[in-house]
Amino acid sequence: MIRPVPQVLRQYALIADGERGALVGPRGDIAFMCSPSWHDDAVFSSLLGGHGGYGVSPADDRFVWGGYYEPETLIWRSRWVSTNAVTECREALAFPGDPHRVVLLRRIEATLGVAHVHVGLDLRADFGARTMTVARSEDGHWHGHSGELAYRWTGSTEHARLEDGRLVLDLVVPAGESRDLVLEISRDELPRQLPDPHELWDRTLRAWHEATPDMSASATPGASSHSYAVLRGLTSSTGAMVAAATTSLPERAAQGRNYDYRYAWIRDQCYAGRAAAVIGDHTLLDSAVEFVSERVLADGPDLRPAYTVTGGRVPDEHDVTLPGYPGAPVRAGNWVNHQFQLDALGEALLLLSAADGCGRLHDDGRRAVTTLVEAIRKRDQDPDAGIWEIDDRRWAHSRLMCAAGLRAAADAPTLGSHGDAAATWRRHADGLITSVDQDCRHTSGRWQRSPLDDSVDAALLLPGIRGAVVPNDPRNLATIRAVLEDLTDDGFVYRFRHDDHRPLHESEGAFVLCGFWLSLALLNLGRREDALRWFERNRAAMGPPGLLAEEYDVVQRQLRGNLPQAFVHAQLIETAHRLGEAGVSSHGFQTRAR
Repeated sequence: MIRPVPQVLRQYALIADGERGALVGPRGDIAFMCSPSWHDDAVFSSLLGGHGGYGVSPADDRFVWGGYYEPETLIWRSRWVSTNAVTECREALAFPGDPHRVVLLRRIEATLGVAHVHVGLDLRADFGARTMTVARSEDGHWHGHSGELAYRWTGSTEHARLEDGRLVLDLVVPAGESRDLVLEISRDELPRQLPDPHELWDRTLRAWHEATPDMSASATPGASSHSYAVLRGLTSSTGAMVAAATTSLPERAAQGRNYDYRYAWIRDQCYAGRAAAVIGDHTLLDSAVEFVSERVLADGPDLRPAYTVTGGRVPDEHDVTLPGYPGAPVRAGNWVNHQFQLDALGEALLLLSAADGCGRLHDDGRRAVTTLVEAIRKRDQDPDAGIWEIDDRRWAHSRLMCAAGLRAAADAPTLGSHGDAAATWRRHADGLITSVDQDCRHTSGRWQRSPLDDSVDAALLLPGIRGAVVPNDPRNLATIRAVLEDLTDDGFVYRFRHDDHRPLHESEGAFVLCGFWLSLALLNLGRREDALRWFERNRAAMGPPGLLAEEYDVVQRQLRGNLPQAFVHAQLIETAHRLGEAGVSSHGFQTRAR
């Protein structure tokens, strides 16, 4: 089995079950998967240059690739057209996932003609460092260990053979028929009963369809349903949602901006929870509220920007000895564990206030609101790392988002029902906005990034969107104008200018998240046509499987950074729903707003 060659990111699909995820390449290779949990070491890491792999592909090398997701699921169908056959491989992680056991399903289908397929399995724990032991049972299934992990490979595996320490299988599938392969991986002893692939497929498909809310009110129901499936696939049974499924995919080649995003960021979780509140989905909303409330109550003013999905500390950043995806070394852990991000306190208040508006806030959430208000009072003048996690400053965005959170809490149906508390929170919000005006009000009337940095930042669109000020506030209007003039190119939006000497695209990719923010900001001003144009342009950044990364290279038309980026999909859902509410759809404008 030849180690798969890395592909451009837009060609990878994601399968996920909430507890871990896997990237599937166009040649049928599982290019990256960690086991048993998101932040554990990878067992398939060819994406990063690791040894081993799990591939299913046509035996005929002359084929072209395609694929698609079954609607409202993360069940992916790799599709290959070769000279004499059309072959599909149905791929999924059994959903909902077991936190302790990976169950990876692959069903090879001969769609047209007879399918001749080559399969190879070489499980390598610890980012490819551990070889696998191999044993065969009397009934034809295979099992063994790789490092601390036990595995079992069942289904149509009776004719597999051992070659150079890996299992290989040549399958011939008659026209119109299919063959199943099931791979289980666990640190614990595997159950004695062999898995039934038909039962697993039925349960997985049923669970996905039961999980998807009604998206008919969205401007783009299909894209919204798919983005919702992505968020569900990234959300653990603990309630935590990882920021992305991968580590070390470069935002810029050879620039050192490659990070490990296999952890739950408080801010990202709040974005997803708010999107769920907007569409009326209690599943993701309740998950976000539960996880964020637990972390707020545990850590208060020392709330960390990110945690493991079990609520633990993110490991310190360290190098992993692999070649890496071209353009970047491999790193695990994240230096964000040493940061304080003030805006996360405001985002958490916005989330809990939205939950209150949906009638989904319970006692722990109410206590978390009190804790957050006190934490903001204690730390609102402290320098922090900000939304972009750069260095400690008095960021305008951080203080304005705390003001937005305080206003939202004061206006929430039950949180603000005690008049004295609500009045106090509003005065606190007013004071924060005044402090920003005093040291971050640009001479043009807009907000600037920080007292010593007078440039504009796309994150400063958010205060007007989230209610720190009303949309037609002169400061917000001036900020929107500055973003449009200084930070946009070809329909995409950049975070900020790194310097005045280079074009925007030479410093970094456009941020798809910021494009959706600009759409919302314009929609709030009644500019529906402009809002739809910016939304559709940024939605088009996704690759064929419909996944969005954090950045988009406008010149090369490629995705950059870890994949898929959860908060981008969350913002797509919210923006599409807001457009739908305003009477806008992907087909144009309705005769009246809904």
